[in-house]
Amino acid sequence: MFDTCIAGSLPKPAWLAETEKLWPQWRASGPELDTAKRDATLLAIKEQEDAGLDIVGDGEQARQHFVHGFVERVEGIDFEHKVKMGIRNNRYDAMVPQVVAPLRLSGRVHAMEARLARAHTKHKLKFTLPGPMTIVDTVADRHYGDKVKLAFAFAELLNQEALALEADGVDIIQFDEPAFNVYMKEAAEWGVAALERAAQGLKCKTAVHICYGYGIQANVDWKNTLGEQWRQYEQVFPALAKSRIDQVSLECFHSHVPPELMALLAGKDVMVGVIDVASAEIETPEQVADTIGRALQFVPRERLFPCTNCGLAPMSREVAVKKLEALARGAELARQRYGG
Repeated sequence: MFDTCIAGSLPKPAWLAETEKLWPQWRASGPELDTAKRDATLLAIKEQEDAGLDIVGDGEQARQHFVHGFVERVEGIDFEHKVKMGIRNNRYDAMVPQVVAPLRLSGRVHAMEARLARAHTKHKLKFTLPGPMTIVDTVADRHYGDKVKLAFAFAELLNQEALALEADGVDIIQFDEPAFNVYMKEAAEWGVAALERAAQGLKCKTAVHICYGYGIQANVDWKNTLGEQWRQYEQVFPALAKSRIDQVSLECFHSHVPPELMALLAGKDVMVGVIDVASAEIETPEQVADTIGRALQFVPRERLFPCTNCGLAPMSREVAVKKLEALARGAELARQRYGG
């Protein structure tokens, strides 16, 4: 009960990449970088286990960014001529690659990390992939000319990699779709369908992570414009409740999301965000347990999975580790309080 996990990413060690950046530059290249990525992946697993988490992941240590870590292995995308583009409905600008031809995978994308993680942990293993709608919002389309067609093209490729990850021994495959909280109407109309295409045929648990973004200033500023109640989830949760996706991850602690919106996910596992990724303040076990207690009003205890609000990538490593420990201790306190 109350098995703990993270949304996906962890900060990268200073010897691997720039620190406290969302798009960090690598410190090495070639075989040296490959070795450093493997070492960092093992370290991320160990840190999660030592903190007491129940479900672990690779920490996305081998990816510069959660979207581009996947698309850099896709043919038909030009990384040499990136262009500046407003993403997440122009919340902030990013240098993004261009889709210039039909898409196809050049080979496996995350085999190294998944197999390495599976070989070095007995814990349940979760692996994250970007969702098709969020990928579409993080690349410049110069070929398909239609967001829906492009999303389904990416969904097919994501499905190929997801099926391979399942064969590698991954227990939970999570698709990250922060775009669902930005383009709510489109998410309900075709985003969930594209997500289901990405998860087609999987027998392992499937999950979708929908947050209000990493703890970078552009996201913090955006949240400050959303008012006293953040109701974005209200438009997409009904569609997800009808979908074949097993688990939904949402932002809860220090957010203005009305807790009762979780009731819209009846029949799904709910990964409840109990750790704030936009603040360096370390949560207490009591705060974590209190958040779990509020969520229990709307989510059955056997379906509640305490989680981080989002990835921890841009955060300091020291703070991130302490937050993992707080997550585990808070869940244990919640088991004592609400167990039965």
